[in-house]
Amino acid sequence: MKQLLFFLLCSYFTFSQSKIKSYVLENSGKFEGNIERVDSFPSKHIVPRTVDVWLPKNYSKTKKYSVLYMHDGQMLFDATATWNKQEWKVDEVASQLMQENKVNDFIVVAIWNIPNLRHMDLYPKKPYESLSNKLKEKIQIEAKKSQFPFDDSKINSDDYLKFIVEELKPYIDKKYSVLTTANNTAIMGSSMGGLISMYALCEYPNVFGKAACLSTHWIGFREFDNNPIPESFFAYMEKKLPEAKNHKIYFDYGTETLDAFYIKYEYRVDEILKAKGYTDANSRNLKFEGENHSEASWQKRIHIPLEFMFGK
Repeated sequence: MKQLLFFLLCSYFTFSQSKIKSYVLENSGKFEGNIERVDSFPSKHIVPRTVDVWLPKNYSKTKKYSVLYMHDGQMLFDATATWNKQEWKVDEVASQLMQENKVNDFIVVAIWNIPNLRHMDLYPKKPYESLSNKLKEKIQIEAKKSQFPFDDSKINSDDYLKFIVEELKPYIDKKYSVLTTANNTAIMGSSMGGLISMYALCEYPNVFGKAACLSTHWIGFREFDNNPIPESFFAYMEKKLPEAKNHKIYFDYGTETLDAFYIKYEYRVDEILKAKGYTDANSRNLKFEGENHSEASWQKRIHIPLEFMFGK
């Protein structure tokens, strides 16, 4: 019976994937390389959303590429289409690094967020569940004070990661000429995207070998006195961060706007990395003086984590 059920699930998955339709975006000089888009990627785990796949200009099916999964995909390539008219310029920076032979070739899988679901999709669930009911209640009270829509019953990060690992990655591995091992699979994001990237490395260390977490949003939503959220993340990392031997992890932070709230917690990141055996060879926790919490700031330094993860 179990074998039959497994066969049926696999058959359904294969059938569902065969119905996924992608198309190439018209470039018009807006980005380097090419982008293939799926408007509404189907999922049994999360609300369907747009997924863009960026391919370098010289992409060839005769070569094998590493894969970088990134969150907030609508903010990565085209400032004319973003809410704040900023972008990461992932395509330009990645193209330049490849042209200069500084990194091994890779493609980027850009997962769009759904704005009203973003926070709950990206907030790591297990660290929150580890908190006492008293601390959870404190967080809910603070959220209401600030009118922040933090509903702990809707934390959906475990399903978001299942979407990536069980649905999106198999599609990418089949459709594109990519290397599929953890050593060649990375995940990256900023703010809440930094949190979920850390969480992905911890929950799926055999899938993701590298994670880059820029301006990681340790405070959860906003800062308040005796905030228990940062330590819940650090306690989780102490237990779950994979050993350094086969993994790389990158953290960074600025000193302005939201990033200013992270500074007092960064010593805990350093402590955990050291305790887990990480060194400069496989980890970073970098401070960028004067930089704020924005795509413009992340764009300035994105070459650093890209070289760290894919460098030759």
